[in-house]
Amino acid sequence: MTQGMSLIVKTITRLVTSFITLFGIYIVLYGHVSPGGGFAGGVILSAGMILLLLAFGREQTMKIISHSALVIWDSAGALAFLTVAVVGYLAGDFFINFLSTGEPYRLASAGTIPLSNMAIGAKVGAGLFGVFLALAIFRPGRHQEEE
Repeated sequence: MTQGMSLIVKTITRLVTSFITLFGIYIVLYGHVSPGGGFAGGVILSAGMILLLLAFGREQTMKIISHSALVIWDSAGALAFLTVAVVGYLAGDFFINFLSTGEPYRLASAGTIPLSNMAIGAKVGAGLFGVFLALAIFRPGRHQEEE
């Protein structure tokens, strides 16, 4: 017995998830130039992963995105954000900009803000998907259905 939704839903999900992921990455990278940023981009990235979970089921999604990969992304995001803060502190003050600001309205125009956005995007994306996955695994009332 196959898990997940119908073939049509799975096919559309394969196509749409790529665009959702690309849009989430765009929002994270250009959050300092346009509306968005790490949190909003992370939420969009997790929405793409949640769509995979809903369309294909837990077992199939866990083959694509394992629990250990989620833990690594979550931890790497937190560590990267902490690194930006500590290196700024070593440069003079907590979270101080230690990179050149470049030309306004360009991708490399905000110093350390894009680095912080990428770290927050990884942390929020992995964290939100992890919470949704935990709720999908440990849903309330499940033990009552099995009895």
